[in-house]
Amino acid sequence: MIYLKLFLEFFHIGLFSFGGGYATLPFLYHIADVQKWYTTKELSDMIAISSVTPGPVGVNVATFAGFKTAGILGSFIATASVILPSLILIIIISKLLEQFKHNKYVRSVIYMLKPTGCGLLAAVGVDMFINNINICGMILLAGLFVASLTEKRDPLFYLGVSALVGLVAGFFNLTG
Repeated sequence: MIYLKLFLEFFHIGLFSFGGGYATLPFLYHIADVQKWYTTKELSDMIAISSVTPGPVGVNVATFAGFKTAGILGSFIATASVILPSLILIIIISKLLEQFKHNKYVRSVIYMLKPTGCGLLAAVGVDMFINNINICGMILLAGLFVASLTEKRDPLFYLGVSALVGLVAGFFNLTG
């Protein structure tokens, strides 16, 4: 039964999250809240790991969430089911795109998906920030923000610094 629930939840995510991997976050947060398969703290960790591992963030998070919920088979089911709607939709859309690419209604819907996705992502970001506040994280955020304003570097540098600080903080149990 857990496998069917995993499939349905992640198929739903794949079907309704437009705008890339981070657009899946409101749905993943909802799963954490309702299904209790993982905590919001574990979701934050999954997002952090998914951001530094190769591949799309949404797919990586689905893989981690599926594994956390139901092991290796769960990770396979969650990953496949989050990808499946996109595969089906792309096949259908590619067949119909030429017909509707100049339709004002289709263009309006696509135009509105971007700010909607940003709003959902911002809401989840604020909620996760409020629910997972810790002093070490606040200091790190402020320090990296100031550093990014004063010294222009590749974003991967700041990501690496935050990963290193997170590892050290976790090792010394400073994250709680």
